[in-house]
Amino acid sequence: MNRGGGSGERYPPMAARLATWGRRLTFLALAGAVPLPAPRSLDAQDTDRGKALYDKWCAGCHGETGAGDGEGAAFMLPRPRDFTRGVYQIRTTASGELPTDDDLRRVIDQGMPGTAMPGWREKLPAGDRDAVLAYIKTFSRFFQRGAPEPLDLGSAPGGGAAAVAEGRQVFEKLECFKCHGPAGRGDGSSASTLTDDWDHPVRAADLTRNWRFNGGGTVEQIYARLRTGLDGTPMPSFSDAVASNVVTEEQLWRVAQYVRSLSPGRAPEVREVIRAALATQLPADVGDSAWNAVEPAYVPLVGQIIARPRWFSPTVDGVWVQALHDGERLALRLVWHDPSRSPDPAWDEWLGRVAATMSDADGALPTAQGPDRLHVQLPPEAPIGVELPYFLSGNARSPVVLWAWSSDGDRVAEGTARGLDTFEPRSGDGTVAHSARYHEGAWQLQLVRALAPADSARGPRFAPGTSVPIAFFAADGSNGEGTGRGAVSAWYAIYLDVPTPTRVYVMPVVAILVTAGLGVLVVRQAQRQQKP
Repeated sequence: MNRGGGSGERYPPMAARLATWGRRLTFLALAGAVPLPAPRSLDAQDTDRGKALYDKWCAGCHGETGAGDGEGAAFMLPRPRDFTRGVYQIRTTASGELPTDDDLRRVIDQGMPGTAMPGWREKLPAGDRDAVLAYIKTFSRFFQRGAPEPLDLGSAPGGGAAAVAEGRQVFEKLECFKCHGPAGRGDGSSASTLTDDWDHPVRAADLTRNWRFNGGGTVEQIYARLRTGLDGTPMPSFSDAVASNVVTEEQLWRVAQYVRSLSPGRAPEVREVIRAALATQLPADVGDSAWNAVEPAYVPLVGQIIARPRWFSPTVDGVWVQALHDGERLALRLVWHDPSRSPDPAWDEWLGRVAATMSDADGALPTAQGPDRLHVQLPPEAPIGVELPYFLSGNARSPVVLWAWSSDGDRVAEGTARGLDTFEPRSGDGTVAHSARYHEGAWQLQLVRALAPADSARGPRFAPGTSVPIAFFAADGSNGEGTGRGAVSAWYAIYLDVPTPTRVYVMPVVAILVTAGLGVLVVRQAQRQQKP
């Protein structure tokens, strides 16, 4: 992740493993589903070999006895699966049933988006993965009952706008919004109270990011979750609702189609350069409709797990960035999903459960909620081919310029950082204007600054035709996050479009006129030659 100079604290062994898994998880979430291999028979699998592989790759989180109590478990939310209980979320079987071998293989191969569980398809050969699968089944005697039967889920009916509209009505009838929120961003009225069967806090899924869905984000996979539920979590099975005629199977398919419609057509593509288009006039505020015409760039964020206090379970895992400039000023619009406008008393219960669940190895978690935060960091200058500052807010040798927004008073502070939690504010009037709003589980923040500030100490000079490095930090105050615990990005770049030269418009016209003139001359010459 660090593309700049400097170095952070050396990873402890478990943190290094979790960092690797976190990066792999981000890749898998953005890469999309991969076709599954043909089923394999597990009858002849060598569980001794499976144990050796499990001890090497899995026990650090799931524990030596499979009880979900490995050395890394206390840093994770949600917690690793306890295999001894025989309770599994992702299945094609009925609620309360064990998964099939194909269900287990799919999770091992693809991982569990939104958790620390990575996919192992690219790491281990198929035979090793099957050996691990066979060994995992030895942790619970329930697997001795025999192979469970998958549900017959049928196939999706035709879709379209009418189907999606009906799905929304059924979504509301089933009161899915109480957890997932009216816009599906996981900010429902019950979201702050959700726990699993072992009293650990559980997040309601953000339904607008299907590339992060456990079990897959297609209409068929969403429907499977509606029919099977997610055992051990508050997400129920709606098969009973179908059996009792509360809804029909087709109506449940409509819900799946509606949920799929809440996400983009495809997972966002991550690009290292964010384009700032040239505009004649910048948007007046963060809600200006002019932003609707600006293509957003997606920047993934991951937990800050390098410098203490580390944080393995951040709320924010990405920010959408839009940029415009008018030749004199740069405007950024940043949008990120957060189920709470912190501090919010309704989320005190959540924070208490997080503090009781997560490890305090790096210091006690806050007992009171802090504000939500979004930091934009920039190099003091815009170097070309020069080593960038350390991406964790710089260091003593190479500081960064920080634009630090906080929901506490809705303010932006400008200053210098020489590492996490080392902010040195600038005195005098700020140069960054802003507007912010929170709506249905998402923050929107607009920042505007002159391309060339009068005080060079307030940051780099932006110029059309050049790129300026930029990085981000986000924190959810209701989740115990602050200026150290939170989510971070790598370095990206903002490129300012240059004005289109007049010749770009003039030359095609000139070419047309010249071509037409030549055509006239050719015709006249031909006519003269035809006269007697």
